[in-house]
Amino acid sequence: MKPQYCCVTGMLALFILGSALDAAAAPVPVALKAVAGKWQLLRADQPYFIKGAGGNASKALLAQCGGNSIRTWGVGADTLDQLDEAQKLGLTVTVGLWLGHADHGFNWDDTAAVQRQLQDVRRAVLQYKDHPALLIWALGNEMEINNHSANLWPAMEELAKMVHTVDPNHPTMTVVAEIGDTKVAQIHQQCPDIDIIGINSYGGGPSLPQRYPKAGGTKPYIITEYGPPGTWEMPMNAFGAAQELTSTKKADFYRDTYTKAVAGAPGLCLGSYAFVWGWKIEATATWYGLFLPDQSRLAAVDTLQELWSGHQPEHPCPTMTRLALTGADQAAAGETLKATVEASDADPAPVKIDWTLLREQASYGEAGLGADPTPGYPEAIIQNGQRAVEVKLPKYGGIYRLYCTVHNAHGGAAIGSLPIKVAGPQAPVEAPVARVPFVILGAKGQPYIPSGYMGNTTAIHMDEACTDNPHTGKTCLKVDYTQNDNWGGVAWQSPANDWGNAPGGFNVSAATQLTFWARGAKGGEKVKLGVGMIGLEKKYHDSCKADMEVTLTNTWKQYSLDLKDRDLTCIKSGFFWSLGGQGAPVTFYLSEIRYE
Repeated sequence: MKPQYCCVTGMLALFILGSALDAAAAPVPVALKAVAGKWQLLRADQPYFIKGAGGNASKALLAQCGGNSIRTWGVGADTLDQLDEAQKLGLTVTVGLWLGHADHGFNWDDTAAVQRQLQDVRRAVLQYKDHPALLIWALGNEMEINNHSANLWPAMEELAKMVHTVDPNHPTMTVVAEIGDTKVAQIHQQCPDIDIIGINSYGGGPSLPQRYPKAGGTKPYIITEYGPPGTWEMPMNAFGAAQELTSTKKADFYRDTYTKAVAGAPGLCLGSYAFVWGWKIEATATWYGLFLPDQSRLAAVDTLQELWSGHQPEHPCPTMTRLALTGADQAAAGETLKATVEASDADPAPVKIDWTLLREQASYGEAGLGADPTPGYPEAIIQNGQRAVEVKLPKYGGIYRLYCTVHNAHGGAAIGSLPIKVAGPQAPVEAPVARVPFVILGAKGQPYIPSGYMGNTTAIHMDEACTDNPHTGKTCLKVDYTQNDNWGGVAWQSPANDWGNAPGGFNVSAATQLTFWARGAKGGEKVKLGVGMIGLEKKYHDSCKADMEVTLTNTWKQYSLDLKDRDLTCIKSGFFWSLGGQGAPVTFYLSEIRYE
């Protein structure tokens, strides 16, 4: 009898555990309610106002600061982990469902591609719809930019209607870049199943409550990104460099937008997500980040804590009141310039001051996952650590940026930057040195972006979160080429969308091979895979080209491209695939692409 008793007990335990898991996985209903023309978001029938941010810094700190929600831009291998962590911390998640951009090769007039995208979204909604941390579905992010298709908004309505059918427990939102032209009116006219309009707004954030109704807005809105003015909203200096505000001044913009357009628009605004809860190189090394790379928080985090919780931090960040050069901001190579900083801290302990000179980014337009770090010149800083510094300019001409960071003893910091133009000979292009193994596909963050669509781009569809028999982990990359003829391919690029017109790439000289795992859907698929797509005719080219053609099997197999004795000092096209028409559509899968 004892074994039977144990078995029954075990089954009972499994039943109880299963019931507990089912309860934990039960969705928390979220709904919109309009009373006398005023909108309110309800979660579990209780009013819920979003105090959130988007980014990868500590979610525990966000909760400690009084935040209650995070935003993602797409689903991937870490989505479930993010939802689970948010649930443990008492946070909710607006889950982003990434949609194709015209600038990235997606064609909203291609009915087949749009339907495949709809099915991808449907799978994601089915996978996560019952998670208790889920708050809102965000359909796309700024996919209307440079998109002139008349089919865009009808396709968005089809997506939103499908989401409502699959998941009646959570609202839908689409996210747009500001509210210019007719996009707000078009969404209202053509997308009745879009419940909320998400607005990414920077310099124009404070005026949204006045501008949104004039644009035709009656649906509630959420400010899905806000922060300091973008580079496009700030005046450039005499030599075309962006003039960046100090982190102390940037905090004022977070406060202004929140006070006037978030808390100051009750019944219209349902909350907001500050950008970016982390560190990201975009325009400069520090333009949008609420933290530094060492996780030190900046003044805007203190501001958000006060706005969210009503309480100021016990140990606020240092204040940078002035940062300036003592002379001109243009000089000849090798000359010495001087700069000074005025900063203070509430704590009597002395602050730590650090000066850094970096080469300026080649373009202020690099967005998405962010730009690559530019070279630094520690030897240029004479007697670092003081409030006044001398900088011996590099021997090559170009635009550089002098950064000053002030740290206190409590994890807080202030930072500012000054652009400097140096007259001198052009510097040789030097790519950042990569450590091996250098992962192209299969890790968080991507050094190269799959943005170089080639050939018949409308026939190409890639799903980086495919769960169809992945080699390792939860996902792999699925590639569909939907035509019988012609050809197509995609290059992983640094920077994104570049074919040799801008500096970028990585020095992977430590590698001897490029390895990857691949399989075909049926077996017999012929695919060319390799590295290097930009020839010597371009100013910024790949330092080598190498490829191999493989015939895939229907089971996973690892392949290796020999790179010994190759010049790998500047690889801009870190990986590519291409194929010719094979009489029928082709589907294949990739995983764990890396230099070794």
